[in-house]
Amino acid sequence: MGFFRKRFTWKKLNSSLSSRINNIIEKPLLTSLIVLIAVTLIVGGFSSEYYINNFDMFWPQILAEAHGMIFDIAIIGILLFWLNQNGETRQRIRTYKDEIDDFRLLESDEAAFRMVGNIKRLNRHKIFEINLVNCFLPRTHLSYINLKGSNLNSANLSSASLLETNLENTRLNQTNFENANLNQANLKGAYASGANFKDAFLIKTQFENAFLIKTNFTNAYLMEANLQNSYLMGADFENASLYKADFRGAKGLTIEQLAKAKTLYLAKFDNDLQVQVKDMMPELVEA
Repeated sequence: MGFFRKRFTWKKLNSSLSSRINNIIEKPLLTSLIVLIAVTLIVGGFSSEYYINNFDMFWPQILAEAHGMIFDIAIIGILLFWLNQNGETRQRIRTYKDEIDDFRLLESDEAAFRMVGNIKRLNRHKIFEINLVNCFLPRTHLSYINLKGSNLNSANLSSASLLETNLENTRLNQTNFENANLNQANLKGAYASGANFKDAFLIKTQFENAFLIKTNFTNAYLMEANLQNSYLMGADFENASLYKADFRGAKGLTIEQLAKAKTLYLAKFDNDLQVQVKDMMPELVEA
């Protein structure tokens, strides 16, 4: 009976000890403190003779080690910290891009919301060239976002808000911007052939040097838009408001395209086209 009682007591003690050890291990700060105290006692015990009898010779060696420790912290510690932070940042960027890929073909408001969040996080990490091909982003808020050099071919951004968004040199071929708000957006040098800007707000939008071949501007508001040196072969301006729009240097623009516009009041054209517009469509250039 006594044997079993002792065995039970030993098992209980062992269990309690194991629980306390696990509790300490789960607290990194406490574990580090215990290890520091233990190491200090061991080193201090072995070094006590030098502290007492030979301190004058021992002290310079302590100072030398202290300087070595400072060097380790300053060079190795900071370098390791930088490498660790850089690695974590790269991993986060990879995660954001992977999530965009995961939601790419999902046509849901939740998927669109998640993708916009990842786009903004990538922008905070100075990542602007993002692959958004075929992404479903209608009614989203992407104002003031930088997507310079990104690929948005065939994306759906209908009714989206893109105020002052940077889309310079961005690929927007076959992209749907129907009823979207792109006022003062930057689309300089953008590749937007076949894009749909029907009913879109494009006031003071920059299209300089953009490729707008067969682009749909039906019912669009292009007041004071800059389309200098853009490529407009086959672009549709039916019922579009082109008040003060600048078409100087535009390639492929014809009088037949402009005849479908709602207004050309104070719009700017190359000299030859300006004369044709005044002679053939005076009602569109008058207030």
